[in-house]
Amino acid sequence: TYVYSAQTFRDHYAAVRRAFAGVEPLICFSIKSCSNLGVLRLLVEQGCGMDVVSGGELYRALQAGASAENIVFAGVGKSRDELAYAIDVGVLLFNVESEAELLRIDALAHAAGKRVRVAVRVNPDVADADTPEKTSTGGRQTKFGVPLERVEPLFERGGFRNVDVVGIHVHLGSPIASVATYLSAIDKVEQLADRIEARGAAIEFINIGGGFPAQYHT
Repeated sequence: TYVYSAQTFRDHYAAVRRAFAGVEPLICFSIKSCSNLGVLRLLVEQGCGMDVVSGGELYRALQAGASAENIVFAGVGKSRDELAYAIDVGVLLFNVESEAELLRIDALAHAAGKRVRVAVRVNPDVADADTPEKTSTGGRQTKFGVPLERVEPLFERGGFRNVDVVGIHVHLGSPIASVATYLSAIDKVEQLADRIEARGAAIEFINIGGGFPAQYHT
């Protein structure tokens, strides 16, 4: 038996919303952390978006009442069928992991006759010293994300037929207890965004990922 506190979920969501109120963010719950439909419905009722990493999670998000426009499709193992499904339902944004995935999404969107928006996952080469090696994903030595020096050309206009590259995504791993690690990565992302916009492209989304550690004691 798993017992959840509805009020705890409401309180934690409200705390995150207050903390970031100045930038009016879309706050997304990662379904891979808990796919219980009751929990998902509760969060959707609070106005929460959903972060999914598979076609099954996308299905559960929709079953929970989430609008496709509030769903971000992330993850490193998206299959062709999963991408086609997400394109068909019209998710808000894809977080793409590589140039190859970007080309695949473009081809699938073209075949479906739809335009989609994507954010490029960049590798900022920022690793938290206290994060275990196996769950640290922000350093250059890891396999995750496009290196900073290869990102800017992906935002050039006309590079893709049915994809608009409109965002930057970064995920540093977990658990990360230090705010300084996030600030270091955000600083690099902001500098990258400035360079991209100086070349005439527009950045609509900056998607910051990573995980603070669970607080087991108050």
